[in-house]
Amino acid sequence: MTAQQPLTYDAFVELARADSAVVGIVLKGSKAHEGMTTKHSDHDLYVILADDAATDLTRFTGHRTPELDLVIVSLAEFRAAGMPGFERYALARAQVVLDRLDGSIAQLLTDKARLDTDEAFRDSREWLDAYANSHYRSVKNDRDGHSLAAHLDAADSIRFLLELLFALDRRPRPYNKYLEWELARYPLPGWDTDMLLGAVAHISGTGDVPLQRHLFARVEAAARRAGHGAVLDAWGEDLDLMRPQ
Repeated sequence: MTAQQPLTYDAFVELARADSAVVGIVLKGSKAHEGMTTKHSDHDLYVILADDAATDLTRFTGHRTPELDLVIVSLAEFRAAGMPGFERYALARAQVVLDRLDGSIAQLLTDKARLDTDEAFRDSREWLDAYANSHYRSVKNDRDGHSLAAHLDAADSIRFLLELLFALDRRPRPYNKYLEWELARYPLPGWDTDMLLGAVAHISGTGDVPLQRHLFARVEAAARRAGHGAVLDAWGEDLDLMRPQ
């Protein structure tokens, strides 16, 4: 394609469909999230090749324009993508454009959307401790008159909180851009979406300590139900400062 005739999404998909080396095409990003596209949205595609296949399509490796962003990988590389890694959520909500493997591409996306039991338990334990640490630092800094530090620690805690809540539900955390989209369609069990989003926004913006403590109490109860009491109990008497006063 020339500079005057950039490669379009439709033209590339037609090329890929005609190439037997291509076993799958997956669309991710805003185009895969209903209602999230804007005039700036491009088509983010994973192009999946049969392992050890030879194809001229590799000339498009790294292709990126305002219309089309291509990632060309082998099937083995696609299977490993986001497992673990930053791409996991993007692939969890991706859409299949082409699947020549009798549903295997779709199944890989389904697998990426669900943490296995051991992974979820391990990740939840780690995110819980990280959340508790930032929450504790925030309320302690507030107590000691370090308002900026308290606010920054509160904002940090929200990242760990969201990772924790989604891990408890065996799901990868959505990117911030898609948090409201995700929760509107797939609420977290036991959580009122409006309440949670309101608390997240308010704590991030203000560092509100009483609200932080109220939220921590909700999280502590959920974490103990999930079998993570030992992580919390390791904080000992410091839990008194973290809980509602």
